[in-house]
Amino acid sequence: MTPQLQHSIRLLQLSAAAFEQEIEETLANNPFLERDDFPGPEAGTGDTAADGTHPEPTLTAEALTEAGDVIAEPDGSSGDWDDASFRYEDSLAAGAGGHSGDDADATHFAMASVCLRDHLLEQLSACRVNDRDRQLAQLVIHALEPDGYLRTPLEDLIAMCPASEAVELDEMMVVLRLVQSFEPAGVGARSLEECLLLQLGDRDEDTPGLELACRIVRDHLPELVTPDTPRLLRTLGCIDCELAAAYQLVRACSPKPGSIFGPERTDYVVADVQVRKIGGKWVARINPEVVPRIHLNQSFASMVREQRGSGSSPIGHHLQEARWFVRNVNQRFRTILRVAQAIVDRQSRFFEHGDIAMRPMVLREIADTLGMHESTVSRVTSNKYMMTPRGLIELKYFFSSHVESDGHACSARAVRALIRQIITAEDPRHPLSDVKVARTLADKGIVIARRTVSKYRDSMQIPSVEVRRLSSSAALAA
Repeated sequence: MTPQLQHSIRLLQLSAAAFEQEIEETLANNPFLERDDFPGPEAGTGDTAADGTHPEPTLTAEALTEAGDVIAEPDGSSGDWDDASFRYEDSLAAGAGGHSGDDADATHFAMASVCLRDHLLEQLSACRVNDRDRQLAQLVIHALEPDGYLRTPLEDLIAMCPASEAVELDEMMVVLRLVQSFEPAGVGARSLEECLLLQLGDRDEDTPGLELACRIVRDHLPELVTPDTPRLLRTLGCIDCELAAAYQLVRACSPKPGSIFGPERTDYVVADVQVRKIGGKWVARINPEVVPRIHLNQSFASMVREQRGSGSSPIGHHLQEARWFVRNVNQRFRTILRVAQAIVDRQSRFFEHGDIAMRPMVLREIADTLGMHESTVSRVTSNKYMMTPRGLIELKYFFSSHVESDGHACSARAVRALIRQIITAEDPRHPLSDVKVARTLADKGIVIARRTVSKYRDSMQIPSVEVRRLSSSAALAA
């Protein structure tokens, strides 16, 4: 492959954030490139200049829109992408089930802004303990894992202390109990069982089902993974509503109490493509916010052209690289747009009805449609996002394997959505087993095995029928 082709392929597979970083680095290293933040007459559109020469390539969102191979908007449409009736902020809220970011619990973000260690040390500073206990407690806190567990044996912590201090195991245990009394409940636990018991012990003593919940955690914790309700009822000697209340208390506990704390890296995603319905057709276009306005510095380029033999000089190579860069960036967006529009055309029913209308689709189908190589489509759809009325969606999301059913192919994603719809609509008092879900699907013309239903249900993190029955009983008892 030529260097230009290699560079084009590398730009194509970059995400929007990585691509922006690449733009900044290139602008800083190549004197022939400059950003056109305030476009003027110098930022040409490809017409012939007054001296009869063609201006150097310029990249703008308008140039992409006016390109011949860009899919045009249907006739009869206004082409107004800033129509007040279509607000992407609203579409994000709709895609999240009608809840906007303002509905999030502010305390979650406040707690995530500090790390677990600092949070515990702050509580320790407010405790009235002697210097020796304070130093031992700091040792325990620094030994905690990010999820809040203490996986270092106490004997090893004692070995870290100076021999002259003569720290005893009982003394270290007292300090550990002090740390375990801090928030969040469950921190400092040495096992899942201890973590859950610490959280249950933090509740009021008169909480219904608390004693039974502690008994379940101590003696029957493994059985909660796939609970056999009749057997548990016989073993525990309780009735169904008591078991349901205790089970709900256990489920309310966090298995990783330190997970809500930072430091956590927040990755911001920028849409590469925007999609909306115009004139009865779903149309894709490049997000103008991600298209950099860059062009060659005409003055520098003219000076180099006037110099004899400049083409083989280092500065001539810089000029050639600058030309390649603008053309490759332009090609990146044209390719992304072609692939995005092909996806939109094939999955148009998804934008109308959601996952349940998703068609099975693989990379080769788009590649054959556009006359591209399958690897090119793979690069285009990796780490690229599309803003739609149903929210911000990765391009890879539209590709899913097919499930053979009753002589025709269904998208695996559509089958998952239908399973979720069936389970959501079930009677909470009588949840459906995987066998009954499979029968319901068969009535709708989708014949799949029970184990396939179980696999898809697990992939969507939907609890089993027994877990849903216990949760429902607990809710009704409350």
